[in-house]
Order: sequence, then structure tokens, then C-alpha cells
Amino acid sequence: MAGSARRLSRRSLLIAGLAGSRVAAQGLEGTTFPSDWRRYSDPTTELDVYRLTNPAYSSTMPAYYNRAIARSSDWMLFCCDRGGSRQAFHMDLKNGETRQLTEAEELDGASITLLPDNRSFCYFAGRSLHVANLAPPRERKLYQVPEGWDRGMGMSVAPDGTHATFAERRGEGSRLRMVTLSHGAAHTVVEGPVAIGDPIVRFRRAQILYRQADEALWLVDSDGKQNRRLKLAAGRVGAANWAPDGRTILYLNIPEDRTQLNAIREYAPDTDSDQLVAKTSQFAHFGFNRNTSVFVGASRNAASPDVLILLRVTRRELTLCEHKASHPETVAPVFAPDSQRIYFQSDRDGKPAIYCVHAEKLVEKTDSTG
Repeated sequence: MAGSARRLSRRSLLIAGLAGSRVAAQGLEGTTFPSDWRRYSDPTTELDVYRLTNPAYSSTMPAYYNRAIARSSDWMLFCCDRGGSRQAFHMDLKNGETRQLTEAEELDGASITLLPDNRSFCYFAGRSLHVANLAPPRERKLYQVPEGWDRGMGMSVAPDGTHATFAERRGEGSRLRMVTLSHGAAHTVVEGPVAIGDPIVRFRRAQILYRQADEALWLVDSDGKQNRRLKLAAGRVGAANWAPDGRTILYLNIPEDRTQLNAIREYAPDTDSDQLVAKTSQFAHFGFNRNTSVFVGASRNAASPDVLILLRVTRRELTLCEHKASHPETVAPVFAPDSQRIYFQSDRDGKPAIYCVHAEKLVEKTDSTG
């Protein structure tokens, strides 16, 4: 009896401790933290690189196709577990100050998406889709994944901010769902036996791009019609995204033969044409500025684990800095809306952290109002 009492006591204390830490972790909504920025000179290029978050805890950027940086390029949204669980944060890009925005359970950091009004954002937490205001802080649950289904890979918001699009899976099959952000009304766009993921709505067109793992890209009308597999170059499909004007899809082509170079290619759905943009020094991931004149990539070359920019017109690459990430595909570099800074993530110093390098001397400023 005495032994049982001691075991019960220890167990009770453990449960109480875990509950207490959970309350502490989830009681930080609205808390502001001082800057964690650290500037250092890159050993390869001697350019200044800024580590924006502390690698003592994990900080990650949303999915590369989701909008995380305000049009003004003055602040951004990201995910961080500094309070004990993954939550959405706001970072002032002028002074580095951060503020916790959510107290959600099982928040999916990749799903954080800034809405076009720059005053609210969406995210998935567990099986629930939420929309939240930045100030004053207020949120509401829009949608719950129904019983019998699980969340699939990826979620994005339409460029006009009217609805969210995401995948759900059941067994070997999956379906593409759309939910209005005004009322949470949901409908299925398309359903099939393949693994649907990473849907991205086309700008000013009622069409959705989605992927079948790294095997293929598909395009479907938002009413479920004209669902078709795109005729891309042979090989695996890496990062893919709509050009900002919605006319073409820029994607990373990865040949099955690893001795061949990865390439950025461009597919035009309206003409069903695919063309080479440029071969790369083995990019594992890439992004582009607003007029797609300059690309930024993360190399998977073990001897040169770098972040580079590539000029479309000359197909010339220029090294910016080392990323030294253990998984180069997670670096996922992106331009700020004005093209003057590049943001990426890396676990080079411990846990994943967010980094920044200035590009104003290398890349022309672009209009960020669109």
C-alpha cells in the first residue's frame, strides 16, 4: 500500500508538472519578446548575414507558396516553439521584436498564411482551420476535418482572400477541399485515388495547381472540371509555384540521373508548353522575385551548401552565403515583396532558425503593391 501510494504520488506530481508546463506554454499569447538578431560575416562571400531567431528553439517559415511577409516588407509571420509548443509569431523586421499571436494545440507552422488585407491570417491547428486578426487579437474556427478523413499535405489561401484550399486523405485516396473564409462553407473540388497535396490557387483564374508527391503536377478548375496531369519535363518535380501574374508555373525539375543538373523550368497552361529557364548548381529548393527576373536557390551540393541568386537573362549564378542545412530542401529561400531581402531557414546552428541576407545591391527593387 505504501509503495502504491508513493508511485501514485510521483505519477500525480508528473501529471501536474506536465499540465503546468502546458499552461505556461499556452499562456503567452500577446507576449512580446526582444530581438534575437545576430549579424555575422559569411565565411565564403564576407556578406553580412542576419540570424533572426535563436537556434535554442525551433523557428520556421510558412510554406514557400504561402504569404508570410507584409507588402511593406516591414514585418513577417513565422512559427516558433519558444514557449513549449508551436505557435504563430509576428516579427518586426525593422527592430527584431517578436510577439506571440496564438495559443493553439498542434499548430501547423507551414499553414500560416497572411491574408491580402494584411490584418489577419489563417492556420491549421490539428484538424481545425482558423482565421485570426492581428490586432486586436481575435480568432474563430472556420472548419473541422470530418470524421473518417485526415488532413493532407499543404494549405493555401486564394490571392483574393476569399477561400482556403487544402487536401484531405482517407486510406489510399484523397480529395481537394475549398472553404470560404467568410462563413466556413466547404465543398469538394476533386477526389481521386492519388495523394493530393500542396494546392495553390491561380491568380485571377478559377484554377488550382496541386501535386502528386514528387511525381506530377495537376491542374483543375475550381468547379472540379478539366482535371488534368500537366505535361512536364521527365524527372521528379521539386518546388513549384505560380508566377505572380498567374500566367505560368515555375518549377524545379530534378532528373532521375543525379549526375545531371537540376533545372528551373516554366510551364504555360494556356498553351500547354514547357521550356527551360536555366540549369542550376543543383538547387534543392528555389524562389523568385515578383517579376521572375531573379531566382534564389539553396544548393544541395555538399561541398558548397550555399544560397545563390540566378539571373534569368544571363543564367548566371552568384553566391550569397552558406546555408549549411542538414536538409537543403528545407532552406526554402524567398524574396521579400520588394526584392531587397532574402529570407531562408537552416539548422546550421542547432535547431531550425530564420536567416536574412540583404540583396539591395544585387537585385533591383520591385513593386510590392500587387
